[in-house]
Amino acid sequence: MFLKVSHSNVSGEISIPGSKSHTIRALFFAGLADGKSKIKNPLISSDSISAVNLCKSFGVAYDYSDNCYIVDGVGSNPKVPENIIDVGNSGTSLRLGLMTAALVQGYTVFTGDYQIRKRQIGPLVRAINNLGGEAFTTRGNDSAPVVVKGRASGGFTKLDAVTSQYLSSILINAPLLEKDTHIEVTRLNEIPYVELTLWWLNKFGINYKHNKMKEFYIPGRQQYSPFECTIPGDFSSATFFMVLSAISGQEMVLTNLDISDPQGDKQVLAILEDMGAKVFYNENNITIKGQKLCGREIDMNSIPDALPAMAVAACFAQGETRLVNVPQARLKETDRISVMCKELSKMGADISELPDGLVIRESKLKGCSVNGHDDHRIVMALAIAGLHCSGETIIDTAEAMNVTFPSFAQYIKSCGGNIELYE
Repeated sequence: MFLKVSHSNVSGEISIPGSKSHTIRALFFAGLADGKSKIKNPLISSDSISAVNLCKSFGVAYDYSDNCYIVDGVGSNPKVPENIIDVGNSGTSLRLGLMTAALVQGYTVFTGDYQIRKRQIGPLVRAINNLGGEAFTTRGNDSAPVVVKGRASGGFTKLDAVTSQYLSSILINAPLLEKDTHIEVTRLNEIPYVELTLWWLNKFGINYKHNKMKEFYIPGRQQYSPFECTIPGDFSSATFFMVLSAISGQEMVLTNLDISDPQGDKQVLAILEDMGAKVFYNENNITIKGQKLCGREIDMNSIPDALPAMAVAACFAQGETRLVNVPQARLKETDRISVMCKELSKMGADISELPDGLVIRESKLKGCSVNGHDDHRIVMALAIAGLHCSGETIIDTAEAMNVTFPSFAQYIKSCGGNIELYE
């Protein structure tokens, strides 16, 4: 599918959909609880559906109605899947599910789409082997397809958490192992996502300790209790509207966001404010009003998902902006550093790559045909650029938005955006 976008004055109020990170974690925790849980306001997207289908393969039952999941969990004894688990495009589901598979008394086989079959999982596979399970990638290339056999017992492992999802996977599942687990983290990117996982562990009263995120100790033989929760809005999805407002000079009101939530991408608000945008907070919403932005050096390590949108913001900021310390952005659905450099260059951006980020100078963008590379965040970032440049922008692989934000185009249109989704 394609998105056709042209210059628009977009303003208004948007209710941000539920958080992908919270939704998928809630689905896993509910699946590992012994009894029935209720998850309200979940994100319904291809990624979250992949998580549901993965957990169903382990025997978890899900019933969805009235914007709510009722989940009947299997506790610490997930069953052997009857078939190969295809996670589609969901890297989060794959990584969290790998350690869940290590709880199974038997073999689990995972695969996914062509992007998943390129994404790295080697450090987590090696950690599973160190913790008493058996895991290997079928092509010996540290990417899916991957086979996992349980049951892991616990013990000690070092972990290179180039993506935080490796560590979150172990943290979620290790309390259910027979023995205690000790993790020495040799590298950790995206710390806020680990903090989000720890927030959930605290919610369940799980016993653990860590030494400044360098070492983690998780006692075994714990359990998750059934729970009820409401999923807050997604700051990662909200980032596109924050940037759109900041570069356009228009005002947008974003609702269903909780500024006290541990999601890392809420940092984008402070970054845009530092660049010159006006941000107003109250109990029920956040208002962003665009002003002329000024370039900055921005450490993106904690917020890699915001890189595509912030690259667009930088094109409209005076002077030079440096997005740095985010090498893991090359390991997402695409190499987002390279892809954003290539596609924004087509639109006339003065942009260049760093090994760990981008250097972008104020640019006058023009609409053209660009490639979304089957990456939801690339597609939406290029759409934001197209809404604030001359001419018409055509973005292919627009169906990738279904991964996290199926209603993105409708939301833009509801606020006055000239945007059309077509075959």
